[in-house]
Amino acid sequence: MSSPLFSARAGCVVAFAPKKEPALVLQRLAALPKLAGVTPASRLEVRASPEMVSSGIREIDALTGGLPRGCLSEVCGSASSGRTSVLLAALAAATHREEICALVDATDALDAGSAAAAGVDLERLLWVRCGRSGVGHRNSNLGPRTSDPGTEIRRPTPDARSLEQALRVTDLLLQSGGFGLVAIDLGDVPHAAARRMPLASWFRFQRAVEPTSTVLLVVAQEPCAQTCASLLIRLQSGKNLSALSYQLSVKSDICPAHAQLLDGLQIEGELLRSRMQRKPAQSVTTAFATRVARIS
Repeated sequence: MSSPLFSARAGCVVAFAPKKEPALVLQRLAALPKLAGVTPASRLEVRASPEMVSSGIREIDALTGGLPRGCLSEVCGSASSGRTSVLLAALAAATHREEICALVDATDALDAGSAAAAGVDLERLLWVRCGRSGVGHRNSNLGPRTSDPGTEIRRPTPDARSLEQALRVTDLLLQSGGFGLVAIDLGDVPHAAARRMPLASWFRFQRAVEPTSTVLLVVAQEPCAQTCASLLIRLQSGKNLSALSYQLSVKSDICPAHAQLLDGLQIEGELLRSRMQRKPAQSVTTAFATRVARIS
């Protein structure tokens, strides 16, 4: 070993390491016990797929396999794209499985008569009407909106207070548990307002629903949850106008002979994201027809 050098300016001793010291350090590092049970990230097993339940529409189930439990699923589409039909079908399928469901209605847009005609068991539905004096109404209050046919139906505008109520109530419902399906209806909320909903809220919803068997379904005009959604479906009406199905009502007593009643329309669905399987090279689409529920 070389002799140490003294620094007059610093007043300290500087020693040089021998030339063979690096090799000795490498030998000692090589002799240390290796970590056991470490698996490379490329060989990690994929997390078990969540349980899938029916969405109530056969074509949607064939496209996605159903709605995943413990995940956030999102259905987006413009007006008359079939988004409400998918929402009612999912609620009907869940209540048919004897599950308790909750609907967070951000704009008070649900019509109870149409929901009942679509097969929703209102006795198993908790309807939360945001923007009203009462935050939520139990199933016993699910009836016609107005008793007087001439009374105008007023819907509150989706202001910031209504969206804040929707977020807070959804958080409470997911934290409480016990629901088979929790749906958030943002269909009538303008996309500009829905985009202002904080991304942290969607992450919170994703984490809250993950350890449960609840299906969290969001219906909006455009994707809102972004990467928090495990399943994303876009709906649109058929591009061909001839796909619209009309039913002549010549023999009907409620309409004149020249009138026509809309019987349904053709809906096209596109799978934009699915974390239950690898995303295909090309977008996968499906088509189904909606039927108008006749309310007697």
